[in-house]
Amino acid sequence: MRSLPEKMQVLSLPGGKVECDAAGYLTDPLRWSVEFAEHVAREQGITLTPDHFAVIAFMRAYNEEHGIMADARFVLKFLAERQDTDKKGARDMMFRLFPYGYVSQACKIAGMKQPRAWSTG
Repeated sequence: MRSLPEKMQVLSLPGGKVECDAAGYLTDPLRWSVEFAEHVAREQGITLTPDHFAVIAFMRAYNEEHGIMADARFVLKFLAERQDTDKKGARDMMFRLFPYGYVSQACKIAGMKQPRAWSTG
């Protein structure tokens, strides 16, 4: 369920403050930083690797180019091409990188707004 817009929280990071919704998603994806990603990842029990950052970079570039966040199927296609694997291999990799899922971890760490609805690919 999407958080109510009036329920906001301010996250204080060494590089500055950012506003998040009640679920911890950035309210403005332009305020994203590596520092934010690392903070959220630590809270989620994830140590970010180059593979994580490749997915994050793809998601952020897609959002910038298209004005909407990438559906999971586009990220799976990106992973399949990057890893030279099939859809199952890409899905397995996605869940190794983000074990609690695309929306609850990848989107949050990448600084996307909390989606209203999504596809799991």
